[in-house]
Amino acid sequence: MNRLHSILVPVLLLSLFAAAAAQSGKNNSERTKKANKRPAAEQPEPTPPPLPGDEIESDDIITVDTNLVTVPVRVLDKQGRFVGGLTEKDFKVFEDNAEQEVAYFSNEQNPFTVALVLDMSYSSTFKIDEIQQAALAFVTELRPNDKVMVLSFDEELHILCEPTNDRKTINNAIIRTRVSSGTSLYDAVSFVINQRFHKIEGRKAIVLFTDGVDTTSQTALDRDNLREASELDALIYPIRYDTFADVQAIESGRMTLPDEQNKTIITPPINGGNIPTTGTKNPLPFPLPTGTIGGSGRPSRIPSGQGTTREEYDRAAAYLDRMALLTGGRVYEANSPENLSRAFSKIASELREFYSLGFYPADTEPGRIRRLKVKVSKPGVAVRARDSYVVRAPEDRPKFAPDTN
Repeated sequence: MNRLHSILVPVLLLSLFAAAAAQSGKNNSERTKKANKRPAAEQPEPTPPPLPGDEIESDDIITVDTNLVTVPVRVLDKQGRFVGGLTEKDFKVFEDNAEQEVAYFSNEQNPFTVALVLDMSYSSTFKIDEIQQAALAFVTELRPNDKVMVLSFDEELHILCEPTNDRKTINNAIIRTRVSSGTSLYDAVSFVINQRFHKIEGRKAIVLFTDGVDTTSQTALDRDNLREASELDALIYPIRYDTFADVQAIESGRMTLPDEQNKTIITPPINGGNIPTTGTKNPLPFPLPTGTIGGSGRPSRIPSGQGTTREEYDRAAAYLDRMALLTGGRVYEANSPENLSRAFSKIASELREFYSLGFYPADTEPGRIRRLKVKVSKPGVAVRARDSYVVRAPEDRPKFAPDTN
């Protein structure tokens, strides 16, 4: 009996242990299955990437999904006043009539990066001090966290400062602008879009001061700029002035323009031909030798008469209108110092009045135009936003070498 007991007890204990282990495994399996069957809403939420415009600590590592489409949006009431205080829930965004999930939202308080691009060719209606004073006043109306990049262009592109919110650096850059011959407008816009703004996250705007007529670009055309603008998540605000009558007068020798000291000089021909210096005084702070561009010693590459016809001016106006329309910006006309200052001021005001929406499109095939529509739940308001976008195709764009001095 004792021997039988000694055999049965261990066997019985082993059986009980195995049964308990099996039950434990079953319970664990059931718990796993139950956990897997939880509704999606109960799943732990992944940590979202930072919103565009958020400040990132230098030791943070972030991954940017380049398929994100961001749409600047301005909401106005019936009196044309900005409607602030809206939240993500007030907005819906549609691509080709299909509603998209809003992945990112930022309100009107988030900062902008602004590229201030100034046409400093001889054809400008304005004196250099008028341009500088208006640009300096524009900077004072931006918010302290807004960053500004200052560029000027004539035949060459001059990077006067990279994006910064240091107002002293920005102001010094504006004051360093100088007038010269040639107008490489398309190259300048292409450089900002491809070599600067596609590398900058957050809200962006280009303020483009020009008559829109290009005479010396070497790497880009107007249609290149328009395609690139449709791929860019930035506003473009052209400040346009009409120089057609002045250019005709200068070309025919019937008009002279004041220099920086308000002294009258014979102005170099707009088409880049030989500069008439015989019998004239040149009070400008750089020499103007015959047959060169702006005293640089380089031969002019501007074909005679280019940039002087009515057809070219009409094309320039259409180019600037289209740039603004594609991006949700606006063209401002400025044909007097007062209008110029007012245009800069209005743009600075509008940049404080934009929301930004972001979504990830299902179709990321490059090149095809997608139609956009933004709706706001608040009644009686008007929504202003770009109406289309194009996915950027990976390609090697020509590199335009700017003057960084």
